[in-house]
Amino acid sequence: MTHPVSRTILLLDIERFSDRDDVEQAYLRRMLYDVTDRALETAGIDETLRTRADRGDSVMELIDANAPVTALLRALLTEVPVQLRALNRMASRSAQMRLRGVVAGGYVTVDDLDGWVGSDLNHACRLLDAALLRAALRERPDDFALCVSDSVYQGVVRHDHPGVPASDFHQVTVGTKNGPLTAWLHGPVPPATEDHGERGAGEDHGERGAGEAPGGSGDRPAPATPATPAAPGTTKDTEDTRNRPAPAAHRGAPAPGPVLDVNGGSVSFGGGYVAGDQHGVSGGRVTGDVVMGSKTDGDRS
Repeated sequence: MTHPVSRTILLLDIERFSDRDDVEQAYLRRMLYDVTDRALETAGIDETLRTRADRGDSVMELIDANAPVTALLRALLTEVPVQLRALNRMASRSAQMRLRGVVAGGYVTVDDLDGWVGSDLNHACRLLDAALLRAALRERPDDFALCVSDSVYQGVVRHDHPGVPASDFHQVTVGTKNGPLTAWLHGPVPPATEDHGERGAGEDHGERGAGEAPGGSGDRPAPATPATPAAPGTTKDTEDTRNRPAPAAHRGAPAPGPVLDVNGGSVSFGGGYVAGDQHGVSGGRVTGDVVMGSKTDGDRS
């Protein structure tokens, strides 16, 4: 294990990465690397001053402490949105890329397995995964949302360097499993967002914000069917019975058409009715002669 060294930590993460198929994910990863490289080149930070780790849907850069953080922030706030706008302008919806970003500072150790460890790095990762930062990106028309750690704000941002206006950053508190974490969000702060610092129940990790186009089943409930007024001369109970699904036919087979369900009383058809001893009404079935338009009763049946 190496000794802890001071580094500037840059994290960039693709929104809704897991919603894409393998081909789209491979394309987005290439675009993420390209955007990251261009931003760092614009900041004057060449490959000798940084080390990269791949996190699948995100990229992590450890930048030499001697590299200018002001130049890095300026590039992130100007170059990254321009690049994303250019990419997304010509891309299909499924290939469009929006990013969350975090800039933090602290001490990082590289272990024997080339893994990076350190509490400052852990805190930066918590900021990147925070529900508040996710919500900020969802609600913005731009394709990029940036958050910086408190140490970066106090050491750099608050001094209002050219291209890094301090007034555009707002203090926020992010809840984590290790306690609240102070950070500074660039741009408007979204409404209060429940943030437990972990992926827990109730948190929307699909990252689909309001306004997302529907397309799959279950996007919204079926519209309610308006109630039909009862016909003249009928009651609500009659209407309810009339609107019930037809009962199954003999031995459970589907009924072939409209079915008359009789539950006592007499039944009229155009002025006629069914009654008398020679007609059986049982279980909703009518036996005997049924005459339409005339009276079936007693000896005249």
